[in-house]
Amino acid sequence: MGVSRLQRMHSAEHILTAVMQREFGSPRNLESHIGDRKSKCDYAVSQGLLREDILAIERAVNAEIEKDYPITVQVLPIEEAREDYDLWKVPGDATNIRIVTIGDLNAMPCAGDHVGHTAQIGRFCVRSHDMRKEGVVRIRFTVEN
Repeated sequence: MGVSRLQRMHSAEHILTAVMQREFGSPRNLESHIGDRKSKCDYAVSQGLLREDILAIERAVNAEIEKDYPITVQVLPIEEAREDYDLWKVPGDATNIRIVTIGDLNAMPCAGDHVGHTAQIGRFCVRSHDMRKEGVVRIRFTVEN
């Protein structure tokens, strides 16, 4: 069975988040919408991002995709997950939580479906970006075959 475009987009979002954390010190995305054609994520940043920054983000995400990390899922009791993961998006009444791990790059709670390894994602492309307000950038992206 093949992978869906939505699975590819979900997995790309995790890598984008890891790159934003590493390169810009951004916490997990503030808001996101993951769709099968286009997706968007908002990130806290300490400065406005220039076109050169966006091109560097795109290159970094694609470099991570090319490493062909395995993507695994585990379910943890919420008490155990609280020790190691940012759970601010998790409903307060959750008793268990799914953790999606991408190699040694990223591990975070997520209910979305993902590909089995990053080479299945395809090429990550930033469609546009803008500063939503001071300190928050919105990145719109897609994945191509």
